[in-house]
Parts: sequence; C-alpha cells; structure tokens
Amino acid sequence: MTTPLSAIQHDDPYPYYAGLTAERPFAFDAEIGAWAAAGAEAVQAAFDAPGLRVRPSGNEVPAPIADTAAGEVFGQLVRMRDDAAAAELKSALVTVLSKTAPEAVAEAARIAAREALERGLDYRELAFGVPVAAVASLSGVPAADVRRSVALTAAFVRCIPASATADDHAAASDAAAELQPLLARAAEGDGLAARLAETAAAHRVPRRTALANAVGVLSQTYDATAGLVGATLLALGRHERGDDLRAFVEEVARHDAPIQNTRRFAHEPWTHAGQTVDTGQTVLLVLAAANRDPAVNPDPHDFDPARPQPVSFTFGSGRHGCPGRAVAVEIAAAIVAEAEAAGWTPRDLPQRHRYLPSPNARIPVLEGSGA
Repeated sequence: MTTPLSAIQHDDPYPYYAGLTAERPFAFDAEIGAWAAAGAEAVQAAFDAPGLRVRPSGNEVPAPIADTAAGEVFGQLVRMRDDAAAAELKSALVTVLSKTAPEAVAEAARIAAREALERGLDYRELAFGVPVAAVASLSGVPAADVRRSVALTAAFVRCIPASATADDHAAASDAAAELQPLLARAAEGDGLAARLAETAAAHRVPRRTALANAVGVLSQTYDATAGLVGATLLALGRHERGDDLRAFVEEVARHDAPIQNTRRFAHEPWTHAGQTVDTGQTVLLVLAAANRDPAVNPDPHDFDPARPQPVSFTFGSGRHGCPGRAVAVEIAAAIVAEAEAAGWTPRDLPQRHRYLPSPNARIPVLEGSGA
C-alpha cells in the first residue's frame, strides 16, 4: 500500500500526491501513525503553528548521540531548534548567506565541478561532493582540506535519520569531532564561516553555536542539494532548458521537490480544518504534494520555468524558510552549466534510474553515482 512516506520512492509519486491534495488535504493516516498535511493551506498552517515544533518534546537531541560530538553539533543546529535564541541565530545565518554574492557561489561551484569532471563523469560526485566542496571553499576551508570536509560531512549526516544505526552514530560523532576544529580554523580567515561567527556575535550568539551551524550548512547542503542537482539533470532530459537556468532549477525544486516532506511534533493541541492534533502526535508536511496544489499553483503539473509567482514549500516557509535556498539554486545551476561546458548533454543520462532510500529526500541514483 502506498503511503505519504513510501510514495517518495516511486518513479512518479505525483498522481498519488494529487489524490491526497484533492481528497485528504489534512487527515490522520493510520498506516504511518501520523497526521498528513498535503494541501497547501494545511502545510502553511502547520509551518505557522507555534505549538508544532521541529523536535519531539524532551528529545531535542537523539538519545544515541547525546553527550557526543555529533550530539553537540546537532543540538545547536538552527534547523533543529524552535527556542527564542534560534531566531537570533537564524537572523545571523540569513544575513550572512544573503550577503554572499551569487557570483562567488557560482564560481566556487564551477571550480569544484570542473575539478570533479576532470577526474571523469561521476554523477554521485557531481550531486553530493561538488555542492559540499563549493560550500566548504566558500566557508574558508583550505583547498587541501576540501575533499576531506566532503567525506566528513557524508559521515556526519548519517546520524540525522531516525533509522540511524550504532555504526552511523559512531561515524557521525567521529566526523563532528574533526569538522568542528576544521571550521574553527576556517573561521580565522575571511570566508563564510568567519562572517557567520562575526555576525552571530553581533546577535549575541555564542561562537561555538555559530561554528556548529557552519557544520550545519555543510550537512544541509549534502542531501538537499544532491537531490536538486539530480532532479535538474533528469528534468533536462524531459523539458526544454530555456535561457534562464536558475529559473529552470527553481521550477525543478517545485515540480520534483528534492525534499518531499518534513515533520512537526505537537507540543500542545493544534486544530486545523476542524480536526485536532493531540499533544505528542506527529504531523507529516507533504511538501511535494502542496507544491502541486492547484489552489496555489495553476496547472501545477505543468513544468513551467516562466511560471508567474510560483509557490513552493520545498525550502520551507515563513519562520521555517531555509536561509540557504538561493545558494542551493545557484550551486545546482552552476554544476549543470559546467557539465554542459564540458560537453555533457541530456543524451548522456542513463536510460534508467532509481531513488536512494530516504524518509524525506528524493535523490536520483544515476549511472556512475554509486549504489
């Protein structure tokens, strides 16, 4: 039976999502044991509800990584917090990322992509490695340490899924213990990590929290941008590219969301559309379904980079909007542009692909991208 969680692995989950949006925009799903918000109105309301938070009550840091280096980083990540101090931290992140010149982001991504392509076409490296390498370079990580930072980021993100094993937790903790001093050294320079530490101090955010979120920027880049790069490459095989590559990538993010869902946990009762979510229950926000809700996007199943005023929940919304949205889009566009400059065309795509097992990220596995 298809559920709001299993649909993410389907070749085409969108007919199922359309059914949810039309017939059950907000309903309890017994199969997953959670409320599913699939309509745009329900998703926006859930994002806005102060009693729905990003972590379960009393479980701000997963127990297996509490008192470890990974837990120290995890507990300070702005994306994992709703407390009052998180607002100041997010403001600092928004300030720093919004002041990072798009040209600098694109140049870092193109250099990283060029170096990767010189080693041969490897879709996995283009999707996962290149975005992290670009952000590491922007952060001030020395060139000699950039590839190491990519490997460490890949290890750290293993602790984030609820399905993480003891080996995942151990690998993540070892990686966090190495990433923190690496970013601390980077913060002594003039890159993104240094600007984040400086701006955070002006917002009365501790330096260690700022540096933990410098690690967080790398980890958030890893899965989300990988999905966006992969989906963009596939979309180029199905749709006209047009002249505005950034607009193309933005429409990919709406039309085939790299992050298909996210969760919220009720810290108090919440009522929407006449139904009440009890304290302790979970709400699954099906972002990919809401992106194709005709109530907010006319002809939502059409792929249209020129779509006027598109509504997309892929990068969150409101106070839960992702501060790295523009950076992710710029990186994905630059990677595609560099691949094209090296002679890649959509005809080079493998005839078949699948999707990595994940509870929320839709990441294509293409030939040469590993298992």
